[in-house]
Amino acid sequence: MVDGGMASLVQPTLVRAVFSGSLQRRHLLQTLGWAGAIALLKDLLPIASLEAMAAEKKPLEKADLTLGFLPITCAAPLLLADQLGLFKEAGLDVELVKTPGWAVVRDRLIKGEYDASHILSPMPLATTLGIGMAPTPLPLALIQNTNGSAITIASKHAQKRKPEDWKGFRFGIPFEASPHNFLLRYFLAEHGLEPDKDYQTTVISPPEMLAQLKAGTIDGFIVAEPFNQIAVQQGVGYIHSLSCNIWGGHPCCGFSVNANLIKAAPNSYLALAGAVVRGALHAQDGANRKDLGAKLSPAKYLNQPPEVLDAIFTGTFQNGLGETVTEPKRIEFDPMPYHSFAVWMLTQMKRWGMAPDDLNYAKIAEQVFLAADAAPVIKDAGGTVKDTMSPGFTIMGKVFDPGKPEDYVKSFAIRKS
Repeated sequence: MVDGGMASLVQPTLVRAVFSGSLQRRHLLQTLGWAGAIALLKDLLPIASLEAMAAEKKPLEKADLTLGFLPITCAAPLLLADQLGLFKEAGLDVELVKTPGWAVVRDRLIKGEYDASHILSPMPLATTLGIGMAPTPLPLALIQNTNGSAITIASKHAQKRKPEDWKGFRFGIPFEASPHNFLLRYFLAEHGLEPDKDYQTTVISPPEMLAQLKAGTIDGFIVAEPFNQIAVQQGVGYIHSLSCNIWGGHPCCGFSVNANLIKAAPNSYLALAGAVVRGALHAQDGANRKDLGAKLSPAKYLNQPPEVLDAIFTGTFQNGLGETVTEPKRIEFDPMPYHSFAVWMLTQMKRWGMAPDDLNYAKIAEQVFLAADAAPVIKDAGGTVKDTMSPGFTIMGKVFDPGKPEDYVKSFAIRKS
């Protein structure tokens, strides 16, 4: 019997190879649809034989892997894959390395010091395009988490709850090419504030943001957890907006794999991806949420009190204004790297003058976000995937059509490009 998960990797690989090499072939794929393309290929190629070959268990080319992560809740799937023994079940001997910042993660991935790492989801796009550095291919295999961040404002500004009152504020962001920077700019622009004119942003490592908020050198920040909740716990800030209330289901962190590992050790790559996916599905299950804080609080993982993590994972928390809030979707863990996520990030890079003018949105999205590889791995682990690799969505009432990215960029009154 053919293994449905591993064997199904053959189909997206063949479709991508046969139909994605030219505009004419890509148009044919769009016309036929996924099922039609598979049906046509079955008439042309020995897919059954190829699937049977794929189903055979092959030895891992590389069992010892070094993985990087930042100690934030977004890394939960990766950390749970270790804590639950999922890496070992896959035949992998993994070393997890805490990393001090996002630029370090990127550099170690590129140099091959890390085989894979937890990373901000827009970073592989920026790295591949050469934004701020020489262009270097960096694939994103999976999304680690969706939602999971917040805008936190210093307690001294507790009466300034309207974004329109934040003119002159200085905000901490974790990286220029981050979902946090894009969401903050989007949110404030919808409230009429222009970056670099009405407010300032500065890149600060997530752990350092609390110290700067206390010192008064910033007025607020947007970052992943647990730092928003710790700001509330320490009485130095209040949570103004969860990121899920700006864009519900937005991608936050991802999981990047060194391009050479994918080429040289495809079996190890798939085993690694499968373990991380199973970690994500465990974290997503509501029945497991109450236990995640205890599992991930040890020093080798997040090194935070379980009660702080519980407030994040369960979605019932204090917001710093004397209110108890319940939001079950505060952080979620859908691992699918949809192409439309990448296209939206690219539109924001273009909107704010970061990306080149001649940007081929679809090509870059497909090159970097490995949706065709991820889908069968997710399905094999028991997860679900949408029927399209590029679904649309709505952000603050505005519909995003991934097929019309330039129109979307030009639709904003506040933009640099």
